[in-house]
Amino acid sequence: MRLRSEGVAIHGLNWKDQPGEGARWLAENGDPYIRVGEDASGRTGINLGVAGVPETFVIDKKGRVRYRHVGAVTPEVWRLKIGPLMEKLRSES
Repeated sequence: MRLRSEGVAIHGLNWKDQPGEGARWLAENGDPYIRVGEDASGRTGINLGVAGVPETFVIDKKGRVRYRHVGAVTPEVWRLKIGPLMEKLRSES
């Protein structure tokens, strides 16, 4: 939620849940996403190379995956890895 409040665009993929379950969970627990897709079959996750959840991908302005993180995005992960990368990507034209 903090990242969204700081202007980070977050898109989610509801992976291998029954349709609607993810939306219910987000309604009850908070929704940081701009958009959430459903992947009940798991096919999209397979195409992205998802091995488990959560996984986070940083995608640049050209649609290229620039970083993949497996596990929770903790304050330390943000400070050491994702935050600096985001700053670098923002400065690229």
